Amino acid sequence: MNIFRFLGDMTHLISILILLLKIYATKSCSGISMKTQELYALVFLARYLDLFTNFVSVYNLIMKLVFIASSLAIVWCMRRHPLVRRSYDKDLDTCRHYFLIGGSFVLALLWHEKFTIEEIFWAFSIYLEAVAIFPQLVMLQRSGNVDNLTGQYVLFLGAYRGLYILNWIYRYVTEKHFGRWIAVISGVVQTALYADFFYYYFLSWKNNGKLQLPA
Repeated sequence: MNIFRFLGDMTHLISILILLLKIYATKSCSGISMKTQELYALVFLARYLDLFTNFVSVYNLIMKLVFIASSLAIVWCMRRHPLVRRSYDKDLDTCRHYFLIGGSFVLALLWHEKFTIEEIFWAFSIYLEAVAIFPQLVMLQRSGNVDNLTGQYVLFLGAYRGLYILNWIYRYVTEKHFGRWIAVISGVVQTALYADFFYYYFLSWKNNGKLQLPA
């Protein structure tokens, strides 16, 4: 644990809370990609197969439970809640996310740290998380206009990944046997996907205007 990882975790939690606030306060998931949320649910389920077999700390256990429960709750609301599901923009959420799932799994079989079930699924979750935001970004570009809560949700998700890159750099400098290069490279790729969004978010903040992405 270090300050960058802790801030990354807190930023991630804030992004989830913003999304839950949007859904429960407005009873709407307009502008939110269900495919991205399904990918995140799959990410956490695959990553935390060791939930009850590898105890690290109370903090670690709580974070695992929160991420799994919140991601499944969001997917449930978007699929089953009688009011929320009506606002889902299916026609805009057109990214074929099963290609992302298949590609991530094949990559995990080819590049992993140990040939065990837990390590392969860990690698799969890292690769999948790197591209999980892609359907959401595509959806935002298709819609053009981005509401404040959705914009803040994506912003904090991107900040979380940026802080985790600092976490990996810190660990590389301070640890003698650093070996999580899969996470580092995937984190860089994921953060790069946010670059365009960050640019237009900065412009909207600078000009005190509404966030709009080019179609």
